Amino acid sequence: MKAFRLIILFLVMMPGISQATTAFLSDASNIRIKIPRDLPEDTAKINSLTRTGIKYLSKPLMIKEAKACIDTALFICKKEKIEIPALLHLLMAEYNLTASDYQNASAEAALAMEQAEESGEYEVLAKTMFFLGGYYEKAGFYKESLDNYASGIALSKDKGLKGFIQKGYEGQAHVHNTINNLEGYEQSLKSMIEASMTENDTGSLALGYFNLGSLNIEKSRNYELADSLLKRSLVLSLAIKDTFCITRVLANMGYNFYLSKKYDSALSYYNKSLKYGIPGRDFEIVSNAYGNLGTIYRDMGDQEKSIKNYTMGIEYAKKVDDWYDLYWIYSDMSKMYLKARDTSNAFKNYVLFKKYSDSTLIKNRNKWFSDASTKYKVDTQQKEVELLSLRLKNQRLLNYGFIGFFILAIAIGLLLWRGTQLKAKRRISEMNQKISEITQANLRQQMNPHFIFNTLNSIQYYMYQHDKLATNNYLTKFSNLMRKVLENSQHTSVTLRDELNALNLYLELECIRFKDKFDYEIKVDEEIDPLIYKVPTMLIQPYVENSICHGLMPREGKGTVRIDIKLNQNHLLCTIEDNGIGREAAHERRVKKENNHNSLGTQITTSRLDLVNALYGTSLKTTYTDLKNINGDPTGTRVEINIPLLT
Repeated sequence: MKAFRLIILFLVMMPGISQATTAFLSDASNIRIKIPRDLPEDTAKINSLTRTGIKYLSKPLMIKEAKACIDTALFICKKEKIEIPALLHLLMAEYNLTASDYQNASAEAALAMEQAEESGEYEVLAKTMFFLGGYYEKAGFYKESLDNYASGIALSKDKGLKGFIQKGYEGQAHVHNTINNLEGYEQSLKSMIEASMTENDTGSLALGYFNLGSLNIEKSRNYELADSLLKRSLVLSLAIKDTFCITRVLANMGYNFYLSKKYDSALSYYNKSLKYGIPGRDFEIVSNAYGNLGTIYRDMGDQEKSIKNYTMGIEYAKKVDDWYDLYWIYSDMSKMYLKARDTSNAFKNYVLFKKYSDSTLIKNRNKWFSDASTKYKVDTQQKEVELLSLRLKNQRLLNYGFIGFFILAIAIGLLLWRGTQLKAKRRISEMNQKISEITQANLRQQMNPHFIFNTLNSIQYYMYQHDKLATNNYLTKFSNLMRKVLENSQHTSVTLRDELNALNLYLELECIRFKDKFDYEIKVDEEIDPLIYKVPTMLIQPYVENSICHGLMPREGKGTVRIDIKLNQNHLLCTIEDNGIGREAAHERRVKKENNHNSLGTQITTSRLDLVNALYGTSLKTTYTDLKNINGDPTGTRVEINIPLLT
């Protein structure tokens, strides 16, 4: 005759080390996990996978699915460069513990603990503490186990965490029961009940009353108190329809009545337990109930019903390989046959009793060896950590001194090297700038004579025409232009206003020279302040000259040239557009005249623009566009000059 005990330890996930994290990624599972499509962020996907993995890991037959959840969550973390959340570390630790990888499990627990503390995830922190309580209990370190549960309970009280305090007391009760500390076990159960009542946690309250009632049956032998506590547990279990707990409460109530020699009540409660256990396929408690019914009928002298129930108990016990129930049922049956002087059946059942008794002993021995091995591994790990900490402590000052000296030496070397490099770069930069300025001065000297030569040709033309008034007017404007050119040529760059004034004088001279052969227009964007922005000296004029001489002069009828200056991000965009004969026709004219001369002014200006780019680190250029009508006939040329902003 045996009572059924029910103590459920609240274990949460226990995290593993970074090596274990890497192992998860390298050992990907083939199980596919469906991720909800409506999750907007990768962190939400990771959290969803973690919660799903926790559910799978609580089911013994779904370990692979839990592993798949972990793999997928770690893949997202690695791909999106997201830090592994504390709860995911906790899930990996639970998986490591399930796989008996105690070293990685404890290290992942440390990671979860550290990260949860930094991020203020107090629920995850409390769960980690509770799990460490279960971990150390399994390893045989009961003081460390109780301390971790106590820390989790204190944190839960301090932060007002709901549903955690009673779970912590439940874990402590399990530890006290393991070491057979009845006083501690009873006090922990009472604390669990009190916390459950405060939070109206019906499930935990029912469990607490059940365990406390069972304690009073077997160890305290207070049957009336036990009956009262079990009835409270039954009412609560029925209220929340907890079939698992209802079945066991009814069975232990039957056992309590059996010990009180109230066989009818005992039979009634065991039969009620079967009504819940059989539909719920809870074969372990069903086997226990049938076996106890057999013993009750044996004591009542009804051998037929006793054998029938014993047989049913054996049948259900074999379904779940419950050797414990098998060995005590065969033992009770052997005693029943021996009392009835049926020595043959008594011997047969005694043989079976010994068989399953020995198997149970072997099972218990294997468990003992497993627990001892676990304790050895954890103890060895702790000693290794302590030894490593001691070595690090002894070498820390020496390492710090060496590292400090090494860093100082590197810093001094870098400073000396950097100083040498900066001096060399400064000298090279100064030399390049001087070379650029000298080259620009040479180019300006080349272009000014070129412009003067063209202008003197125009004056010579008027003198040949004996037009004294035009000659005098031209000379006056020419002298003003020369003064401007001489003033501007003293500088690498001039204000946009000075450049445009000189350009305007040049256009007036050309209009006089070619007898109003063309009109011109200069337009400056309102955003541009001509007094602030500067441009390289005589940069625009050669392109305007090229438009007039090669585009407008060969054209029949009056032409037009437009100069438009706009502000475009980090430079000025100067657009020169004419309605001349176009570049193709101008090229054909030069070929017919067997003249291979290219415009010297534009060549010089292009070279100057290249130097400006080198000097100021820009990448500006001149763009030519041939304008055509819808029939493809040329209608002029557009030149776009990108001028760097100089202030």
